[in-house]
Amino acid sequence: MSYTALYRKWRPMTFDEVRGQDAIVRTLKNQIKTGRIGHAYLFCGTRGTGKTSIAKIFARAVNCERPDEGNPCNSCGSCSQILGGSSINVFEIDAASNNGVDNIRDIKEQVEYPPTEGRYKVYIIDEVHMLSTGAFNALLKTLEEPPAYVIFILATTDPQKIPRTILSRCQRYDFKRIGTDIIFQRLSEIRDREGFDAEDRALRYIALRGDGSMRDAVSLLDRCLAFKDKDSLSYEDVLTVLGASDSKVFSELFNSVTDQDAAGALNAINKMISEGSEIPQALTDFITYLRNLLIVKSAGLDEEIMEVSDEDKELLKADSEKIGKLGLIRMIARLSELSNRIRFSTQKRILFEAEIISFMYREEEKPEKPRYTENIVKRPPLQEKEALPVQARAPEREEKPVLKKGGDELSCLRENWSLLVRELSGSNKIVFQDTELEESTPGVITVVFTNSINYKLAATNKSENGLKRLQELSGERLNINAKFTARLETSGSYRASSDKNRITEEELSKIHFKVDRQEE
Repeated sequence: MSYTALYRKWRPMTFDEVRGQDAIVRTLKNQIKTGRIGHAYLFCGTRGTGKTSIAKIFARAVNCERPDEGNPCNSCGSCSQILGGSSINVFEIDAASNNGVDNIRDIKEQVEYPPTEGRYKVYIIDEVHMLSTGAFNALLKTLEEPPAYVIFILATTDPQKIPRTILSRCQRYDFKRIGTDIIFQRLSEIRDREGFDAEDRALRYIALRGDGSMRDAVSLLDRCLAFKDKDSLSYEDVLTVLGASDSKVFSELFNSVTDQDAAGALNAINKMISEGSEIPQALTDFITYLRNLLIVKSAGLDEEIMEVSDEDKELLKADSEKIGKLGLIRMIARLSELSNRIRFSTQKRILFEAEIISFMYREEEKPEKPRYTENIVKRPPLQEKEALPVQARAPEREEKPVLKKGGDELSCLRENWSLLVRELSGSNKIVFQDTELEESTPGVITVVFTNSINYKLAATNKSENGLKRLQELSGERLNINAKFTARLETSGSYRASSDKNRITEEELSKIHFKVDRQEE
């Protein structure tokens, strides 16, 4: 007897066996029980979410001789014929290969004749978005006013390509991606009923790799079982078959980046490849690991959206202490961009390695004064307060900018403001660019922002790198002991902005033609 693939063998036979589409199942069952059956349905959703399975169950249920609470009995004559593929009332059409006008005209001719057995003729058109424009036009009239005994079920993974005239004539049902926990439960059920042994961790990883598709997950399980040559399917077996790496490798790679250990990072990448991981998949898995780190820092360990084992949660908790949220976001963004570029490259490994190493260094900054040296220096592991974990600091021995002292406090601060901002670390330099100063009350200097995002970052920054640090620098470098506050300029202009255009005495001395002074 020929072998039947698991995804075919364990395809749901009733609405009650469908997993992850409860709202759709309940609606269709109620329609069948009350007799309020529509003439056209549109099932939308990603692959493997149950569109075709539910369409077949629905086709049997509406023709079943002994329906049970909206479910087909699967044993009466009508159900048996449909299951055996011999029914003349249910037609399955693949629009990917039957997408012409003639194919739809054949359907129009067939619907003219009522069913000889059963109550309904059901036409299931899969991948309906593949129909040509002429075919859609030919289907339109029949779909709008079909005979009472005809039901159309259109299934698609790309509803955006379906004309609005077709969409408006169908009851639309959007199939959501199936959760990892639900897929894991189904795989566990298959394991128990098939009688094989498999570690829960192995099944959970297969469920995760299913990416919301029950069919894909069951197919992956089938593939892993073919590899199994011992009593139980282990987590290591699954990683080997699917060409994946354990989370510990991603933790090693992450720690090498934060510790600026280039050799360790390259060894971690080599370990992934040696274990069978393809570079695109290894990159995707590492991005997922960083995403989980971001969730730990933003929402804690108990969030269901993490979809990781308890062992991995402890690993994520420890690693999350070494980096800030902004640094994680930037790493994820750059690696996601790399994942798009790497698909078309013949040097995938080199690109991956170069991007990882680039996180440890930064390009030489070249301000007019002072010039940074070209020496690359290491620093200790990053703390939470630091925004970007992948850039090295400037050497401690570099000379600090020379500030100009003199005049009243506000004028002195305005004169040296850009140099003080330059001494901030990380992204705070960007936050405090294009700001102005005003004296709100004696002894209090207000930093005026025109960008609301920068203002929020500065106002909520509790670390030593924001307003507090600028206040310390003004005391250390200029002997100005003023308190710093922040406010947002909402009027779109700043009354003191004219100071930007005021010519200083030093600039006047460099002009070699006569200038008439005009008192303000």
